Amino acid sequence: MLAAFAMYACGNNSTGAKKDDAAKPATDNAAPTASADPSDNPDYQKGLELVAKNDCLTCHKVEEKLIGPPYKDVANKYTDKDVAHLAEKIIKGGSGVWGTVAMTPHAAVSQADAEQMVKYILLLKK
Repeated sequence: MLAAFAMYACGNNSTGAKKDDAAKPATDNAAPTASADPSDNPDYQKGLELVAKNDCLTCHKVEEKLIGPPYKDVANKYTDKDVAHLAEKIIKGGSGVWGTVAMTPHAAVSQADAEQMVKYILLLKK
């Protein structure tokens, strides 16, 4: 079912995201924080919808390596201070941090949306 959702999310620009194995965000302007149930955080749902709407699930899963690193590994590597930096990586793409496979640029994603996606990912911290 998750694979079907990922395939659907990759080829569809709707915001019909599911809460399968993601976490929730913090308040709109607050930095994300880990909690027992991150899906209670408003940043969680907003970020999850953006991740599903874009092609993120083509290369990333929450807990398993696909083409790119699992979101939980990203969350555990970075802190709330890295939101703007990671948002730029989403927009501009990059390589070398997680191996030789480059992350494609997502120039159509706004800085605000990319930051929202990062807040969601950071909420997945173990």
